[in-house]
Order: sequence, then structure tokens, then C-alpha cells
Amino acid sequence: MSQSPQNLPETPESHLVLTLTCPDRPGIVHAVTGAVVEAGGNITELQQFSADSGQFFLRLQAKVNDPAVLRTRLAEISPRFDAGWNLDRVDRKVRTLILASKAGHCLNQLLFAQRDGTLPIEVPQVLANHPNLAELADFHQVPFEHLPVTPQTKSAFEDRVRQIVAEHDIELVVLARYMQILSPELCADLAGKAINIHHSFLPGFKGANPYRQAHERGVKLIGATAHFVTSELDEGPIIEQDVIRVDHSRTPSELVRIGQDAESRTLTEAVRLFAQHRVLLDGRRTVVFS
Repeated sequence: MSQSPQNLPETPESHLVLTLTCPDRPGIVHAVTGAVVEAGGNITELQQFSADSGQFFLRLQAKVNDPAVLRTRLAEISPRFDAGWNLDRVDRKVRTLILASKAGHCLNQLLFAQRDGTLPIEVPQVLANHPNLAELADFHQVPFEHLPVTPQTKSAFEDRVRQIVAEHDIELVVLARYMQILSPELCADLAGKAINIHHSFLPGFKGANPYRQAHERGVKLIGATAHFVTSELDEGPIIEQDVIRVDHSRTPSELVRIGQDAESRTLTEAVRLFAQHRVLLDGRRTVVFS
């Protein structure tokens, strides 16, 4: 299946990014790079990977004189290789909905990075199940909406997520410490375009106060994992991870601070990789072209 934004420019020297996935076989790179040449393109970045699954993954950036020619040639090539592909502008910002609860560290990092131009996303809305982060969103000049989530209102909240996705052409939903489990139905609706973050302890601790549990057990490594959302809680394909060494001198509050810093960095990096079309799905795994 091909994808190409409606506003893909036709101007000379368009800087485009192409991602392509198909069963692995000879001739794929030759065909794709030949299409770029026919479109008057100059390749500025090219990465490829043949996975154990038998799938082939490619990410290519090129400055192209005629994007329409490139799209036409890709449409002709893709049936031959049973390939799915996506063509986009390198500099286009990905429209992103952020879901939040009470903790503001991840939300603040995402909105700050958006505001200073280091994260290629556009956030038209923050939706939260608590009102606590309204001032933070307002500081970053992003609309904030609060809808409580109870067993009786959960479906209404998720319907609102679907409505915002449709109204704002949302391409990515980020759970910035949104402390609610999404229904299997919403997970299916957002498959491949929703990212979550959670702490990663060695060993792992579940339930209340994980940082206090970590302190009591004297952990030496803590960190964070960003992954795609699936109906299996915290089991989605991993996009990015970070780990920090700690020792016995750290207090529970210090572990919380260190862990939150790791969560913020890891989630922001995962969003950047997604927005730059560097993350491709390979079943339960990801191929990440960093």
C-alpha cells in the first residue's frame, strides 16, 4: 500500500523521504534507486535491512526534481515486489495528539521540543483525564481538554480520541504518562501509530510505588522503554530504550527524578524517530534506522 501526503510539493529540489517494506529478493534497491534517478533525484541518505523474518526494509532520502515522476515509478515498481511504501517531505511535521494524566515531565519535554523546533511534530491538542496539566499546556500555547475517565465514561473518552484523530488528521498518538489502559478496540484503531512510555527496572517491579520498590531492592540499573501501543499491556514493539546506572546512595525521590528524566528523553527520541519515518514494523519487532 502506498501513501503520499496530498500537499507533497511539485517544486524543484524537493527533499523527500521514502520508506519501503516488502519480501526480500534481489533487485529491490536497483529498482528504487533507478526510480529516483529517473525523477532527477540525488540520494542524500540510504539505509536498508534484510530481516530474519524474510522482509526487506528500506529508508531513503533524496532531493528530487520531479516528485510526480517518482510517485508514478514507485507505483509501477511496488506490485512487482509486493511492496508497501510511503513518500513524504523530509521537513513535514507530523500531526500528533498527546494523552496525559497528572505527571507533566514527558508532556513538558515533548511540547518544549516541539516549540523550539527540535522535534518535527505539530500538536493541535492535549487530551487528559485529569485537569492538572492545563497550565503547562497553556504555557506552551497548546489547546488542552480534560475529560474524566471512570468505568462509566471510559468509552466516551476513547470516542473523543477518535473524534480528535479524525478532526485534526492526527498521524500519531502519544501516551505521555497517560495512566489508563486503552481498550483493545482503540488499540486496534491506533495500531502502528500510538506510542507509550514506561519505566524499565532490572528486575521489574509492578504495582504501586515502583521506585520505592527499586530502592528497597537496591537496584543498580533503571531506565525507560518507549514502544508501540498494543492490547497487550506494555508488550508492544519496542522503539527506544534508555538505562542509567545508580547505586545504594540514591534515595527514592532521587530515583524518581532520574527515572522521569529517562522517560522524558526516551519518549521524545521515540517520537522523533517515528516523525522522521525511521521506525518500521517487523511483526512484534521494529526496524529503526537511526
